[in-house]
Amino acid sequence: MKQVAPLKAENHLHPTEARWFAIYTRYKREKTVAKALQQKGIHCYLPIQKLTRYYVRKVKHVDLPLINCYLFVKITKEDYIPVLETQDVVRFVNFSRNLVAIPEEEISILQRVVGELKGVSAEPSRFYPGAEVEIIGGQLTGLKGILLEQQNEKNFVVELNSLGYALLMHIDPGLLELVRGRLEV
Repeated sequence: MKQVAPLKAENHLHPTEARWFAIYTRYKREKTVAKALQQKGIHCYLPIQKLTRYYVRKVKHVDLPLINCYLFVKITKEDYIPVLETQDVVRFVNFSRNLVAIPEEEISILQRVVGELKGVSAEPSRFYPGAEVEIIGGQLTGLKGILLEQQNEKNFVVELNSLGYALLMHIDPGLLELVRGRLEV
């Protein structure tokens, strides 16, 4: 029987040329991480959308990240560890276990779209039955299971892998992340 050698992971970090990479942060810590990285002298970009929230007695203008828990850094190989050591940085975003640089053109497009257009939003991947999901926020953080059914926007039936039970959870889709069929981190 012929043995196939495992595929070597790709790594686009370069010793001298700074390239863009995406990092994953703790929930609602994007601005704090951006500030900490800038204090370390690391170039980063956090796409911010300006929103107006209307309440019964007031109107509030807020600046929120376009993509929850994501931040972009332009680094060389020597900056890799300092980025990971920054408080509230969880990991670099990988594509099929490869650390792939994001082309400069894509960051430029993102910067132009966020700067020029109103009402821009980034939608997370849609959940589908059979998908492996992980809870990424709240008291259930870290639990993984199989999405059996999405009843509506806030109700998910998730079978927890370790327990073997199907539980109906009322959870915000922003706190769920696809494990398979997503960007691997």
